[in-house]
Amino acid sequence: MSDHYHDHEELSQEVQADLERLAECLGQLHDPVSGLALDKLDAKIEVGFEAGGVFAGITLGYPCAGEEAGWRERVLTACEPLLKGGPLAGSGVQFELFSDIPANSVANAPESLRGVKNIVAVASGKGGVGKSTTAVNLALALMTEGARVGLLDADIYGPSLPTMLGTEGVRPQVKEQKCFVPVTVHGIETMSLGYLMTEDTPAVWRGPMASGALNQILTQTLWCNAKSELDYLIVDMPPGTGDIQLTLAQKTTMAGAVIVTTPQDLALKDAIKGVEMFRKVSVPVLGIVENMALHTCSKCGHSEPVFGTGGGARIAEQYSTHLLGALPLAQKIREDADSGCPSVIADPEGEIAAFYRQIARRMAAGIWLNSSGDEALPEIEIS
Repeated sequence: MSDHYHDHEELSQEVQADLERLAECLGQLHDPVSGLALDKLDAKIEVGFEAGGVFAGITLGYPCAGEEAGWRERVLTACEPLLKGGPLAGSGVQFELFSDIPANSVANAPESLRGVKNIVAVASGKGGVGKSTTAVNLALALMTEGARVGLLDADIYGPSLPTMLGTEGVRPQVKEQKCFVPVTVHGIETMSLGYLMTEDTPAVWRGPMASGALNQILTQTLWCNAKSELDYLIVDMPPGTGDIQLTLAQKTTMAGAVIVTTPQDLALKDAIKGVEMFRKVSVPVLGIVENMALHTCSKCGHSEPVFGTGGGARIAEQYSTHLLGALPLAQKIREDADSGCPSVIADPEGEIAAFYRQIARRMAAGIWLNSSGDEALPEIEIS
């Protein structure tokens, strides 16, 4: 996006020149999530002067509510030298941080998905690595960062979403006898086959039946309404590399996939299969989440890497992707999920929630970078 300036006659040439210098200065600030300077990103920088004060605004392409305090400090520090002299001397600075989520949806998507900007699969090569817990907390973390989020439980054989969100026994409303209305819980829109089955009824289906069930709840759920869109639809995939994964890749245009693993060698080998599968169907792998990376004893405080170390980082390097984050082997994560109140909601200011929010920002920033290209320039407005 090319730079452009909006000139206003009421501003003197001196003020206009100082505001331009201020905008250029802000363009050199680095986004801590992507690691790139704003002038290398498809960001929007606004600077203005009104009623004796300076306004500065930055718009990023990922939900970033948790980054506002850090950005305010960086912006004020960058502005300070330019406010010591000249026509802007003594002016205060009002700063705001905004997000504008880009869309990776396509025109020929099923009608129910046309208002979904980005579909992200959370997958694993094998079961038992904490994939569903990660998917649920990732969706909630995106919501707390300011995004509008949906969560689809695509684990047809073992839907766990109702348990993790405390919605067991809930049934979705049906509209016009053909569409499901997603269940809103903790601020996100959710759908799961578990909402349509009794608690103890297993899904004993062959592959085509399972794929058909996924296609139905994916395309017959009213994810969006006339007043709103979804910024992200997080899909909790079943473990492995089978029919469900291929169905999702064929029926939708996915913004990317997140692979969850543990540092254990066996899990890492299966995680590699997951990475390879998404690459074969041209779905970008946004990064690796290493779960159960470190256990800290509740009695003595000793920390130990029970399942090994560094595996997630090795896969990320091998496949030119990112290690989005590492999560501890913590009893509280399991207890929160079992209680129907995941960690991001149970303790929003806690360390575990901070981990998930950091992973969510990094994942969303990766989608933004993929959609904008590496050489995008910031849009600059001066008023």
